[in-house]
Amino acid sequence: MFVDSEKMKALLAFKQKLEKRIEELNVETKEAEATLEMVNQILLEKGFKRGDIKEVTQPVTEEIPVPTAKEKAGVPSVQEPESVIPLKTLNEEPLAIIYVEKDSLHVLPDESKSFSVTTPPFNHFLVERILARMQEKDTELVRMGQLTPDKMFSYNIVREGDLIREIVFRNVDEERLKELKSSLRWTFEKMYEKMKS
Repeated sequence: MFVDSEKMKALLAFKQKLEKRIEELNVETKEAEATLEMVNQILLEKGFKRGDIKEVTQPVTEEIPVPTAKEKAGVPSVQEPESVIPLKTLNEEPLAIIYVEKDSLHVLPDESKSFSVTTPPFNHFLVERILARMQEKDTELVRMGQLTPDKMFSYNIVREGDLIREIVFRNVDEERLKELKSSLRWTFEKMYEKMKS
């Protein structure tokens, strides 16, 4: 009887593990489908036809690990263009898409939102607090000889008037990728709230 009881416990634990994994896979599938739809929408806006989109076979949702800070000094952040990360509000409203490729991140704000550099908290929070701090830290590492100048974190805000068309980040390690994702999502969400009110 004891053996049967132990087997039952093991089977129940295994069942719970399988259920949890299925739930995780369902969430990943929904995220992948949402990302694919956003990419299709961007391609359509840029002039592709639906038939052309089907010919694009490279998977866009598979994430390749970004090297750690220790690897940063000698290795580019990512070897191939491979990852698309959607940024959304808690209500699933699209805010932007992050493309991770080679040693850079390209952030494309949702074009329907018309995000402006003058809308708070873009300059005060994102630029002055987050991005400036990252640059200062790398400048200090270069000064101390722990980082080469070509591996320093940098960014470029591509504008059309006051509208943000793209933000390009270079030399981003795994830790900074997480911080940037979080900071960008929060910033764009707050900007969107201000634009609606």
